[in-house]
Amino acid sequence: MSQKNKALLPAVVTVATMGVAAGAALLARRRKGELKEFVVANVLERPAGRSSFTDLAQGLERGGVSLAERAQKASDTPENREVLAHIIGIERWGQNRVRVALGQRTFVRDESRGYRPPEATTLAQLRTLLGQTRAATVDLARQLHHSPPDDDFVVEHNGLGPLTAKGWLRYLTQHADLESRKLRAGPDHAPITEEEPAASAG
Repeated sequence: MSQKNKALLPAVVTVATMGVAAGAALLARRRKGELKEFVVANVLERPAGRSSFTDLAQGLERGGVSLAERAQKASDTPENREVLAHIIGIERWGQNRVRVALGQRTFVRDESRGYRPPEATTLAQLRTLLGQTRAATVDLARQLHHSPPDDDFVVEHNGLGPLTAKGWLRYLTQHADLESRKLRAGPDHAPITEEEPAASAG
């Protein structure tokens, strides 16, 4: 292993431990330069670059099913409503960055808080908004399939730096998946667990 890779190994461990989106975002806030570039390249851009926009759209759709299931199981608590509002706000914010790649708007370096639903939004409304928001992201991925930007076209993420359109789609997929795992269900606010797939016959 090269000295450079040895130096960057703790970054890989952090991402693997915390999850792609959270690990990359944390490292981006704490580290600068070469290390951040290494993390973004290896946990976002390189995996996304191996996929087509159609693949990424399908991944967003599958992820949307899991998001809806977790949201449906979530109990009506301020903490759960905060998680859902955060996911929706980040995804709406990211959608506008993707629209820059599509040539539909000019770049504005704004913050995600402006995209959050109002604080009084009910759990039922948040569940509906979550589905609508993810459907809009899937639609953007499909538009990118028909009108792909140049491979080297990038749009800035406030914390992670420049991301390609594919990098943005992977970021939104990973962010929502990770954050939705914080949702809790039931009177004792137990973690929401994934159902085991049914065993195949024979």
